[in-house]
Amino acid sequence: VQLQASGGGLVQTGGSLRLSCATSGSFFSLYDMAWYRQAPGKERESVAEISSSGRTNYAEFVKGRFIISRDNAKEMIHLQMNSLKPEDTGVYYCHRPFGNWWGQGTQVTVSS
Repeated sequence: VQLQASGGGLVQTGGSLRLSCATSGSFFSLYDMAWYRQAPGKERESVAEISSSGRTNYAEFVKGRFIISRDNAKEMIHLQMNSLKPEDTGVYYCHRPFGNWWGQGTQVTVSS
């Protein structure tokens, strides 16, 4: 299984970014997926989750600003990030809990 995250970059406070994670492997639609992030000097933390049925769950600090989605036909997940804040800066990882698979991460930097 491979997870390839993309879409990170440098954006100003209040801006938006859309992250994508392309996956390989079989039966993508059967698996829950998630986005995590890790800020410098901090532990990795959960940002958003989407179940195989499409049910979503968000960390409190991104509720109302981020939207996680999945495209089962393309075997991808996305994270639409709006109203970005400097504290959203970090490396964002896509994650498949079943089997504990992680992507390589994509850097998001929000300037003040």
